Amino acid sequence: MESIVVLNHVTKTFKNKKAVNDVSFTIEKGEIVAILGPNGAGKTTTIMMMLGLLAPSEGSIHIFDMHPKDKKVREKIGAMLQEVSVIDGLTVKEIIQLFRSYYPDPLDFEELVALTGLKSDELKKRGDKLSGGQKRRLGFALAMAGNPDLLFFDEPTVGLDITSRKRFWETVDVLKERGKTIIFTTHYLQEADDAAERIILFHNGSIIEDGTPTDIKAKLTKQSISFTPSERISLHTLKQLPTVSHVYEEGSRIIIEAENTDLVLAKLFEQKIQMSRVEINQGRLDEAFSQLTENQEAI
Repeated sequence: MESIVVLNHVTKTFKNKKAVNDVSFTIEKGEIVAILGPNGAGKTTTIMMMLGLLAPSEGSIHIFDMHPKDKKVREKIGAMLQEVSVIDGLTVKEIIQLFRSYYPDPLDFEELVALTGLKSDELKKRGDKLSGGQKRRLGFALAMAGNPDLLFFDEPTVGLDITSRKRFWETVDVLKERGKTIIFTTHYLQEADDAAERIILFHNGSIIEDGTPTDIKAKLTKQSISFTPSERISLHTLKQLPTVSHVYEEGSRIIIEAENTDLVLAKLFEQKIQMSRVEINQGRLDEAFSQLTENQEAI
């Protein structure tokens, strides 16, 4: 695999406070990575350092095996930050064309418009006449203007309606298919669960978890199997199944909490237990997020 981003023991200190504390990770070509954490966890500071907008107090950062401020790096990255500033006196079309002119191999204008969903009437609007959602779409277009290999999205769907949010993540899928590497932050945990292949979870400036959404949920949240039995079943017998931690009834359904739901389900079929409406709950990312950060507070 080709390493696109490498952070090695990076620390950033502001007035004796460590916003980022000894952080190391590598992101490979084509990965979609979500950087998550509570407010003040160090997410945005880390992204600003990867973009070369802040310098680390300690450690090193390499993007495409180069310093983040290298001109060749700037030509290969695109960024959409939380605050989108636009040139008020220009139209959306003029702003996009201006940004495209900064890059040696920009994305085709018509393709850029199609990917972002900007409408013809929006292209004619001046920057100071745009709504919040329109500014976000313009920010998305500017991030992609140079046809970058690496994209940074900091809270990209804030202020977007449901339709625009859906379109944004569909476009991310298209970018993924083209081999782009994507790093994003979001406070919509369902978005991270759906879109990210990998989650790096920050808390108090440090990384406390790094893995796939499935791995993080499986490690920390309650996983369960629920079903409606066709005959009377002893809860005590179910409790003896491997990895089962708890069994209880909820109305007409039986819920089995276990570390390995696949193994439990196999055992249920093996014992030919008659059941219907079988459901498997692998836990939710917000549960894992809360549990991880609460555990860190308790240390």
